[in-house]
Amino acid sequence: MKKISIIAAVVLAAIMTSCGNGTPKANMKSDVDSLCYAIGMAQSQGLKDYLAMRMGVDTTYMNEFIKGLNEGANAGDDKKQQAYIAGLQIGQQGSTQMIAGLNHELFGEDSAQYVSQNNFMAGFVAGTLEDTTIMNVEAANEYAQTNMKAIKARQMQAQYGENKKAGEEFMTEIAKKEGIKQIENSGVYYEVITEGDGQIPADTSFVKVKYEGTLIDGTVFDGNMDQEKPMTFRCNQVIPGWTMALTHMPAGSKWKVYIPQEMAYGEREAGDKIKPFSTLVFVIDLVSVGK
Repeated sequence: MKKISIIAAVVLAAIMTSCGNGTPKANMKSDVDSLCYAIGMAQSQGLKDYLAMRMGVDTTYMNEFIKGLNEGANAGDDKKQQAYIAGLQIGQQGSTQMIAGLNHELFGEDSAQYVSQNNFMAGFVAGTLEDTTIMNVEAANEYAQTNMKAIKARQMQAQYGENKKAGEEFMTEIAKKEGIKQIENSGVYYEVITEGDGQIPADTSFVKVKYEGTLIDGTVFDGNMDQEKPMTFRCNQVIPGWTMALTHMPAGSKWKVYIPQEMAYGEREAGDKIKPFSTLVFVIDLVSVGK
């Protein structure tokens, strides 16, 4: 797909035939006129695809696009019109990108909640015009950083609190089982399936591992037990619960490890199956230490 340049868009706007949207009528009296028309048409190649795929424009409204295109081209050195068009573009970006991104950051997939576009735009405009009536930029940055985490945590608790509670209850019961041991008061528990007698890796050691990961309901979300070759990685490149287990396992061991959410992914979502605050269970087979 050809990249559509601003110059090409201006040329295109200047030579298209009139259709009620401000487009000038072609008037080809010389070979230069015909050349301009030809260049304009040639530069429009791929424009519709670019608008739809890269800019998210609904191409059923091409007449409206042409109207805006002509306004932009005809603005020329009109500073007032240029400022208006720039504001229009940034306003649309704010609505479709910034506000949408903030909405997802705070509320995730909860479509019942959404941020206030009016308040966002009021703050955006005040900052642009250096209006400090409500707060200045420094105070705004501090407030945003402090409260973003608090609001997001509150939302996550409301949305996934039951998942967190289920994990805590599961770990309480696991701790009571015979043969279960805790690693250094970390909250990570394990039971020995096979006890090896090889080297115990450091957190910077590379290890070769086979494993299977499940949720507390037994749903398998990952693993390589059925593969011939084990996975190789450094012990400190994985979730904290894994690092804790690996650095206490002799090579040749196979453990079943129970990892509370705060030693796993915490409030983060991982893949399609691991929701925020998920307690995880792994069968870990430490094949060897070293690359």
